[in-house]
Amino acid sequence: MKSLDYGKNYKYAHDYDQKFVVQEFLPDALSKTIFYQPGHNARENELRKRLKQLWGNHYEY
Repeated sequence: MKSLDYGKNYKYAHDYDQKFVVQEFLPDALSKTIFYQPGHNARENELRKRLKQLWGNHYEY
């Protein structure tokens, strides 16, 4: 697998602040597709803030 460059650009999230790193594993056709949109209540508003903090403008939360 190493000779095939498997995982070549992989970033191990636990090596980064907040145990998170922006990485995209989806095929290009699905890149930036939003699969979850938080609702409008107190708990999900907090979740939206966290997602925006982590992903920045990548998914437009």
